Amino acid sequence: MTSTISPLFLLEAIQQEIQQTKYGLKPTELYDPISYIMSLGGKRMRPLLTLMGAYLFSDDWQKAVKPALAVEVFHNFTLMHDDIMDQAPLRRGQPTVHEKWNHNTAILSGDVMLVNAYELLLDVETPYLKKVLARFNRTAAEVCEGQQLDMNFETRWNVTDGEYIEMIKLKTSVLLGFALELGGIVAGADDATCQLLREGGINIGLGFQLKDDLLDVYGDPAKFGKQVGGDIIANKKTFLLIEALEQAQDELKTGLVGWLQATDFDKTEKVQAVTAIYDQLGIRQLTENRINAYFTQGLANFEQIPADPARKALLLEFTQQLIGRES
Repeated sequence: MTSTISPLFLLEAIQQEIQQTKYGLKPTELYDPISYIMSLGGKRMRPLLTLMGAYLFSDDWQKAVKPALAVEVFHNFTLMHDDIMDQAPLRRGQPTVHEKWNHNTAILSGDVMLVNAYELLLDVETPYLKKVLARFNRTAAEVCEGQQLDMNFETRWNVTDGEYIEMIKLKTSVLLGFALELGGIVAGADDATCQLLREGGINIGLGFQLKDDLLDVYGDPAKFGKQVGGDIIANKKTFLLIEALEQAQDELKTGLVGWLQATDFDKTEKVQAVTAIYDQLGIRQLTENRINAYFTQGLANFEQIPADPARKALLLEFTQQLIGRES
């Protein structure tokens, strides 16, 4: 059994469940957008972590498949609503739901997705169901809190790195932590072990998001999958920009603020100029150090998990792949 388990093997189980799952039939205008966004792909990182969390403690990891899909449905529900708030035209290279249909349909279909997530969680065995629902409810609220903080930061220029880390922890990392914890819960792991899974997932999530910030500036355009420098062009408050604003002085500060305030500019010139300021301030190395610290802590959390080392190797290997990603 052990030799057949791999991330690809688990991913195929997830993809099969996604293809088999029906979210509703009529009216089609309500349910077609759900099938559409779920078909757009993505890394499926969260449900993979749930299955890996279950496999750590049980051969019967299949009982975690529907709960794992619940996490993915919830994640895509947040993306559907985030796209509306951001007025985003594309999601994974395809038209967003509100562009393909309309805003009201996207809102309503997203609402149904949240209901679908709860329906999928009902597949959890009775002894664990109450705990799973309580943890899911808290996590879902935290994701919304993180999104609100992110919107608050759009009109603030005094965001600290501590505030930013808290925001990405809530908006992104806690769901990764819950995904792993969920696998542990349904497989019967004790509370202390589930906490290690949750904390490890959160730390890996923080490193993952900071690496996304870093790749947006320093990534290889051929591998990154989207425009390098997009965050700089949009004045998006990332870890790099927040650190640069905090550390820059005199001419560097004036230059950076000037580019942030500019309304008419050449995009390539702005990206090159702001990146040069980051280089002078050592922002890339500072960010890499913080990323490595979170990944190291996450791996340390996983190492403490009392599970078969051979099973744990699957989770550790997958984590290393996340750490080494370039897109």
